[in-house]
Amino acid sequence: MPLLRRRQIGFTLLELLIALVIIGLLVGVVGPNLFKNLGKSEVTTAQQQIDALSKALEQYRLDTGHFPRTEQGLASLMAQPSDEPRWRGPYLKKAVPPDPWGQPYQYRSPGSNSRDFDLLSNGPSGRPGGTGDNAPITN
Repeated sequence: MPLLRRRQIGFTLLELLIALVIIGLLVGVVGPNLFKNLGKSEVTTAQQQIDALSKALEQYRLDTGHFPRTEQGLASLMAQPSDEPRWRGPYLKKAVPPDPWGQPYQYRSPGSNSRDFDLLSNGPSGRPGGTGDNAPITN
């Protein structure tokens, strides 16, 4: 009578090592691309938020005849300034969000370069100025 062999259950060490190498290669290829796109999505989010805030500021101007003063800031889009009788807000559905890096948007009226107002995020660095990936995002 032949001897019965026991059937092995589970994976060998070699099979586990091959699986780990494959997973490591996938992470090495996909990871950098994923993080590169994450940075782009933050910039896109900031640009979209600045666009939405700019439209709300334009609506404020249509109602009152002028943009909010620098000292009134973006808060005047949600709460009526005491010296503004023609205010018909709120001009936003929710409070003014911080930029994607957690910093408040900067608002100045009148703006630079003959613009009515400046609205900007200092970008990932959180400091004025910067170039390349750390450049400010403006209206």
